[in-house]
Amino acid sequence: MASWSFPHGVPLLGLLSFTLLLLLGLSSLLPRSRAMEVVHVVRKPSSPEHELPVFREAPAFRNGEECREAGRRREVIHVAMTLDANYLRGTMAAVLSILQHSSCPEDVEFHFLSHRLERELFVSIRATFPYLNFRVYRFDPGRVKGKISKSVRQALDQPLNYARIYLSELIPGDVSRVIYLDSDLIVVDDIAKLWDVDLLGRVVAAPEYCHANFTKYFTDAFWNDPSLSATTFRGRQRPCYFNTGVMVLDVDQWRRGGYTRKVEEWMAVQKNTKRIYHLGSLPPFLLVLAGNITAVNHRWNQHGLGGDNLEGRCRKLHPGPISLLHWSGKGKPWLRLDSRKPCDVDHLWAPYDLYRSSSPSLEE
Repeated sequence: MASWSFPHGVPLLGLLSFTLLLLLGLSSLLPRSRAMEVVHVVRKPSSPEHELPVFREAPAFRNGEECREAGRRREVIHVAMTLDANYLRGTMAAVLSILQHSSCPEDVEFHFLSHRLERELFVSIRATFPYLNFRVYRFDPGRVKGKISKSVRQALDQPLNYARIYLSELIPGDVSRVIYLDSDLIVVDDIAKLWDVDLLGRVVAAPEYCHANFTKYFTDAFWNDPSLSATTFRGRQRPCYFNTGVMVLDVDQWRRGGYTRKVEEWMAVQKNTKRIYHLGSLPPFLLVLAGNITAVNHRWNQHGLGGDNLEGRCRKLHPGPISLLHWSGKGKPWLRLDSRKPCDVDHLWAPYDLYRSSSPSLEE
């Protein structure tokens, strides 16, 4: 695993010098095998379609006085997200929303999972958030080679969509708890409230949706096979749907319990034995954990705002308080806004959009 870490406070005026020195010294700072890997992936894309969007610099969010009170124990809030050039605009908006609504934004550390350690991604993040605490880890797509089966939407079949399964292997061993978030959401409440959720001894906490038709997430081949349907959820409470785009994970317990292997075993059944589900990385999570997670208030995942997985039609907000809005589904707010055919809910995302459409590309 290769990773790069950036503490906050790198001046923008020294950004180009910093990145140049980083490239020149990279092979001496890393073990030989890692240096070779990183040098291979930091080449500038040669075609225009691979150029990254340009973003405005976000305001510098600082801790308030309450974060520095005498006797207060500083606790780092760890947030993990994937870093994909196709979803970078969403990631930037999500990060901005978290910082803007955090009571102690300097106590939030981001862990980004990317399938390529591209220098342009690091430069883009640092230029947009000069004071951000973050690390980037390379997720090897080969980890899921031969394990992914075709789903109803191509975006769900991308290797990076499965990176959350391997989160415990990628982040440092001293990180015992992490909030995993998708890139197509915004947080409109203090992330510390989600961080402080009591997991009650379970490995995952997330909003549960027991009113949803749980059977539809699996095929008839699954439900008609007693060796699968009659035993999988035995001994658990009522299995309910939960969305894996917003989860609080006990990373230590995930490691000890071998949950990565358990999820992979269901992926192997799907790939090699029989087709038991249709949707990407979600169903194997449900097969392993549904009915055995700690339920979080629904306000922490107002999901489905992207419509269904086929057409992405507009949807309205559900009644009740909201702490997190999630555009799960096919429709993404930045794409609908750019097409000038936004849904009403997309205007709630727009204020967090840092994209600069009229700016030239970043220069090296």
